[in-house]
Amino acid sequence: MNKSLSKEQKAYMLDQIQEYFELERDEQLGELAADQLLHFMIQELGPFMYNRGVEDARLMVEQKVMNLDEDLLSLERPEARPSRK
Repeated sequence: MNKSLSKEQKAYMLDQIQEYFELERDEQLGELAADQLLHFMIQELGPFMYNRGVEDARLMVEQKVMNLDEDLLSLERPEARPSRK
């Protein structure tokens, strides 16, 4: 898993963290503190989110395969019974 973020993604996340602290907690959070919090969240919480995404993808693929299997079964045609002589 590639854990690196683009500069734009990281800047956006840092802005969101700082904005959250300002709006919700009425606190000013510096860029260094926001960066440390982001690093913590990626290291400690990221694997849980990643694993949830993998699980969601697995369930979606499983459902698609089940639907495909049902679609294929619906294409089957009845076979004629061999006649007994």
